[in-house]
Amino acid sequence: MKITPLEPPRRFVVGVGSITISHCADVELASDEQVTFVTPTGKEHDFVAKSWGFYATPSVNGRLLDQGFKTALSRNAAGRYYVNVVDMDAIGDFLAYVAAEQSEIVEWLDERP
Repeated sequence: MKITPLEPPRRFVVGVGSITISHCADVELASDEQVTFVTPTGKEHDFVAKSWGFYATPSVNGRLLDQGFKTALSRNAAGRYYVNVVDMDAIGDFLAYVAAEQSEIVEWLDERP
């Protein structure tokens, strides 16, 4: 694994609501290497490199649910699709974000049969 911090971070504006993102680092993973992102409350989200690409999330109806996350497929006003991993304790914040960004929830992926 190689981590390249960006000092200062690259800042750019996205979305309808003019959200500023700070690009703080680049992480280069070799095949079968994993990075785990941890929230301030200790919830975890894994990202794994594979020879064919990436596992961008753990299982949406298993490990993510166990960690306290729901997974949504959303679509913005331009018709672009996104996979959102949503902290169950912040569903209200997510719904407000979706409304402010003029997006829609296509489906909650963890609720599929």
